[in-house]
Amino acid sequence: MNKNTAKVRIWRTTRCLFLAMGALLMVVPSVATPADDGDTLRVEKKPKGVMRLIYGIKNFMDSSAVRGLDKNFIEAPQRPWQVILKGNVNQSDLRMEATINGAGLIGEGASDMLWAPRIKTVPSTYVGLWAGYRGYGFGYMKNIGGDNGTYLTLGATGGSYGVNFRSHKFDTSEPIIRFKGQLTDEPFDITEKANLDEPIDVHTIFTDAYYLFNGKHFSYAAAYDQSVIQRRSAGSLMVGATFYHINIDYAKHKNAPFINLMNDIGRFKQWQAGVGIGYAYNLVPCRGLLISVMAMPVLVFYNRSTSYHYDSNFNEIVDLEDLLSDDDSYMDKVKITPTGKDSQNNHMVLNYDARLSVVYNWKNMFLNVSGQYNYFHYEKQSYSGRLYDWFINASVGIRL
Repeated sequence: MNKNTAKVRIWRTTRCLFLAMGALLMVVPSVATPADDGDTLRVEKKPKGVMRLIYGIKNFMDSSAVRGLDKNFIEAPQRPWQVILKGNVNQSDLRMEATINGAGLIGEGASDMLWAPRIKTVPSTYVGLWAGYRGYGFGYMKNIGGDNGTYLTLGATGGSYGVNFRSHKFDTSEPIIRFKGQLTDEPFDITEKANLDEPIDVHTIFTDAYYLFNGKHFSYAAAYDQSVIQRRSAGSLMVGATFYHINIDYAKHKNAPFINLMNDIGRFKQWQAGVGIGYAYNLVPCRGLLISVMAMPVLVFYNRSTSYHYDSNFNEIVDLEDLLSDDDSYMDKVKITPTGKDSQNNHMVLNYDARLSVVYNWKNMFLNVSGQYNYFHYEKQSYSGRLYDWFINASVGIRL
């Protein structure tokens, strides 16, 4: 996809978000609004059907945004909408390892060998829009340089709780391969970049939910979606739950040699769910400025994986002469065939979640720079991997 196409999609997404917000802004206030002279409500019509549902959701969002808050520490702005233009720089570092039978691959005298592909994307740039009402919103960002990926984010934050969803897709055809072993008593350790004929597709999904024990004085929303404003410094112990899923897929005909070296695994899925205890602190060194830090180790109690196995005709149609030749047209004849899949529950592991955010508020606008780092680990007999994932968001927003 070229940059012009990406820009058109971003513009269309932005336009749809504004139209949706505008429709709600016009519809919801017409149901019931406070009069200027006191507590009397000007009700034009008793809400029915869908409007009644929308009005109920709006009331819930309004009340949950201020319920239990100490106004000396946390302020709920009069204007409930946040529209945020976001820029994002991120990098994913996926490391896979497979232990292969060297004697079966090369011949007698070869030890078991380590085949370790590493998919490290270049720092990638995304732009997009996030829109929310009282901390409940969604956003979409599209890649304009780097890993050819997309980001979809959803968020819901209240006084003492929050839920966030993030989906990231990317692909690469140039993994860095480490090949280590021993051949006739001579050890070797080779690292070089491979050039696959077809890309490796990676899709990750990360969802986290948290509860704050000091939601009266500390606000997570003030640091990450700016639906409220932190006025004085405060911290909070927090408990959280996370769900993580990764899908690594390189099961394509021309990737047959790569699949062989991954112990015939051409696709791998992992599901992880865990709970953690952490701490977060909001520092307000001066009016309008907020610096927020959070760290939480996560113990993964549900850790399930599924590997998809494939066979191929690569060894039957390709010989040493073909491999040494500059002509690789023989790869057009290579075919892979699925041979089944197997799933297993894995042992518990420890993952990490750490975040940093800096916010500056003035009038009805705000600036925010935030970062997040995640570490995930998975393992399946002779196949294992680790994902290191970080991103930095820079955004400017307005309250409506």
